[in-house]
Amino acid sequence: MSQKIIPIVAAEAGRIAAPRWSDEPVVPVGEVRDRLARPLRDLRISVTDRCNFRCVYCMPKQVFGKDFRFLPHAALLSFEEIERLARIAVAHGVEKIRLTGGEPLLRKNLEDLVGRLAALRTPAGRAPELTLTTNGSLLRRKARALADAGLTRVTVSLDALDETRFRRMNDVDFPVAEVLDGIAAARDAGLGPIKVNMVVKRGVNDDEIVPMARYFHGSGVILRFIEYMDVGESNGWRLDDTLPSREVIKRISAALPLIPTGRRQAAETAERWIYADGGGEIGVISSVTKAFCGACTRARLSTEGKLFLCLFATQGHDLRALLRSPDVDDARLSSIFAQIWQQRDDRYSELRGSDALAPRPAGARVEMSYIGG
Repeated sequence: MSQKIIPIVAAEAGRIAAPRWSDEPVVPVGEVRDRLARPLRDLRISVTDRCNFRCVYCMPKQVFGKDFRFLPHAALLSFEEIERLARIAVAHGVEKIRLTGGEPLLRKNLEDLVGRLAALRTPAGRAPELTLTTNGSLLRRKARALADAGLTRVTVSLDALDETRFRRMNDVDFPVAEVLDGIAAARDAGLGPIKVNMVVKRGVNDDEIVPMARYFHGSGVILRFIEYMDVGESNGWRLDDTLPSREVIKRISAALPLIPTGRRQAAETAERWIYADGGGEIGVISSVTKAFCGACTRARLSTEGKLFLCLFATQGHDLRALLRSPDVDDARLSSIFAQIWQQRDDRYSELRGSDALAPRPAGARVEMSYIGG
């Protein structure tokens, strides 16, 4: 039986008003596609808005200081609620689930959630790929329990190897050696291939590009360089701070020659390169200088249950209210979830800088620490 999903959207004064969800029956499983024919394949779930780092590009201390009010525990989705939504997402085509934050390892008993999600199955009977992005500070203690619970692999955020530079960037005086120990523990636990993400900010840590490449060359770790992006309001983003990925490749290739291999799948965020000497792989994520919205298959679930359809979105769809309503069963929730995706037409990075992108009011951008990476 083919799926029938009927979105109803009201146009008002040239803007899209809040949608009304159709009550017509639907088949509550099956692939859904958005208005640009993009399927839903990846779900990123933020399990906490808290972090023990204060990285300058994500949670700067002048904004997220000691008086900042984080979400109360009651506002967070429970593990049972996350599992329920993830099951519905998998039924609609999600093949990969990534746990993010904030710092996800700050969420107590996270391995319990990992176990719940690892037990999910796609309509074809496969387990979804289950990954986690972390700053690595707690990874040495948590890696084995996460692997035993069913986590597939980890991605570690690491923006510098130089001790002084790293402590200044995380702004809580955390030593780089403990992150490197966490990476080693993850490798020993079988959480691989491990990826390391470096956000490159011109004039701040771009002189760490080649040292990072040399350090992880031949290690089996996949290093990825991310252009500094205009996510949120608190990081004071300027285009001048973004070092284009082509410059990253140029610098590395001068020291360690690279061969382009492109993307394995169109929806992948990273363009891949391999070392000519067989020393492994790197990737570059170029959402500022080389947008890849056309193949984006990702949705993001915030800590308090709002579904965001773009990393640069200004509004999310409140699923927590539906989850906690006694009048919304799984079939109804599945129908609404599918309709939300079917109405999606986000492509911020492709429109950035064009007349087609309407200016956003101050405070409209959602912070990276809230929506996850």
